[in-house]
Amino acid sequence: MKKFAAAMLLLVVLCALLNALGRGEQDGTKPQKVEISGTVRLVGNSPMTSLVITGEGREWFVDADEKDKLMHLQQQTVTVRAKEYYVDRVFANGMPAGRHYYLKDITVINPKR
Repeated sequence: MKKFAAAMLLLVVLCALLNALGRGEQDGTKPQKVEISGTVRLVGNSPMTSLVITGEGREWFVDADEKDKLMHLQQQTVTVRAKEYYVDRVFANGMPAGRHYYLKDITVINPKR
């Protein structure tokens, strides 16, 4: 009886682990070239801040490797060319948590003052 209870407990733990591995972030697209305009902003609380470009109707998160290119342009309107991709966020219970758009390989075209 003890072996059966231990086997059932192991099965429950294994199912929970496999279920947790399937949740979280899911890659959505291959990067595509875009040209966008928006205001560069720093969002979040230290130490978990993110640099974003806020355009009309959308925000794009800037990849961590690209922050140096835009950090000095905070609170300014810029036009950039970059590769855009998105990540669909999912809550632990499987419900959608929204889509985050990201930019990488950024080239600043026109910082407007």
